[in-house]
Amino acid sequence: MIKRLNFLLVFLTNMCISKVVYIIALIAFTGISAFGQTSKKDDLEKQKAEALRNIEKAEKILNQTTQKRVSSLGQLRALNQQIESRRNLINSISQEVKLINGEISENQTVIESLENDLTNLKKEYAAMVYAAYKSKNSFDKLSFIFSSDNFNQFIMRLKYLEQYTDARKQQVKLINEVRDQLIENKVSLEENFTEKQDLLEDQVKEKDKLQNLKKEQSRVVADLQKQESKLKKDIDKYNSDIKKLDKLIADLVKKELESEGGTLKNISANLKELSNSFEGNKNKLPWPVSTGFISEKFGTNQHPVLKRVQVPNNGINIQTNTNEKVKAVFTGTVKSVAIIPGEFKYVVIIQHGEYFTVYARMKEVYVKSGQEVKTGEILGEVNTGNDGNSEIHFEVWKNTNKLNPEQWLAKN
Repeated sequence: MIKRLNFLLVFLTNMCISKVVYIIALIAFTGISAFGQTSKKDDLEKQKAEALRNIEKAEKILNQTTQKRVSSLGQLRALNQQIESRRNLINSISQEVKLINGEISENQTVIESLENDLTNLKKEYAAMVYAAYKSKNSFDKLSFIFSSDNFNQFIMRLKYLEQYTDARKQQVKLINEVRDQLIENKVSLEENFTEKQDLLEDQVKEKDKLQNLKKEQSRVVADLQKQESKLKKDIDKYNSDIKKLDKLIADLVKKELESEGGTLKNISANLKELSNSFEGNKNKLPWPVSTGFISEKFGTNQHPVLKRVQVPNNGINIQTNTNEKVKAVFTGTVKSVAIIPGEFKYVVIIQHGEYFTVYARMKEVYVKSGQEVKTGEILGEVNTGNDGNSEIHFEVWKNTNKLNPEQWLAKN
């Protein structure tokens, strides 16, 4: 009888311990996996939020360009930005749906495992209760303990009974934990299905909006293609104006170089510190306008309508709202306030040690040459063209070198 009880206790205890390890591992895996999924979902939510912000900005700007009821390059660029942002949003939704499909599959697998575990645990517990019932009918526990031949046997028998009791308690605890985890996973699965359905509905809506934008884009391109001769004249005028702006900046930099003995490397300690500070803020500078998107990048750009026509750009163009305020991106000294009739209107050039920032296409200027300005200080107001397009031209120079402004501005 003692041998039978010994075997039963060892078997049930080992069985319970192995089951504890398995259940803990399963629950831990579920928790770790959920944490990883949450992190990915947070990243996708950020991407979606950014896409929605870009859509909102471009939509507002697009509405302003369409008020003129005439197709324009500004309108086309705003449409292109809307289309790109919509595509990014749809892609984020697709990725989120894919992630949720993975969660659903994982949850279904875990639920199936937990249901099997719960069934087995209940069977094992029933076997333990039945074994305890049979043992109780066979002999009295106290008699079993006190009939020991010696003290060591007494302690061993006592431990056996304690282990047996603990095993039963542990089994009950496991059953409750598995049941709770099962309920939690089923609730999570229902939430997954609901979330997936909502996302799929959003995806359909966004695809419909994207198709409408593409139709509008095709219409605007077709209208602009009919204006080919005008567009070519505009490009010639733009190239002429950009040469004037380029000369204005180059002459100013040359003048500053000559005043510093031929090189800005000999600048004063204060200007050198300002230069180093400006350089240290690469990728961190605030935008010259509060809202908008880059409508034309640094370097040579393909014309959005005319094939085989490329347009140079020494800076970037930022399409923004009507009457938007233009602000200094960094502390410095206003070195020039000039007017270039035509494309660029008012131009402001600010020196930051060895660096210069250029702000063009302003209809009004609030600062004057020689004035010290701080980061974020208002310089003037963006110009709006006859086509309803409000756009600021922004450049960054280091001595005589033209730099890509996009690499200096913080992510908008």
